[in-house]
Amino acid sequence: MTESQRINCMKCEHFYITWDANFPRGCKAYGFKTQTMPSLRVLSSSGKPCMNFEPKADSKQKQ
Repeated sequence: MTESQRINCMKCEHFYITWDANFPRGCKAYGFKTQTMPSLRVLSSSGKPCMNFEPKADSKQKQ
């Protein structure tokens, strides 16, 4: 997977920051917390890129 194909969790609806200092990043879609970006954890575990990526809604559309 190239850098341009890498999934940016920060732009995903399912990504969140946890209060757990040992596992500060989480994915609501897969239901786990991790030290790295969730998309990297999914890739290393399954060998496939994240299939649950959903872009965050534009903040201007929410108003």
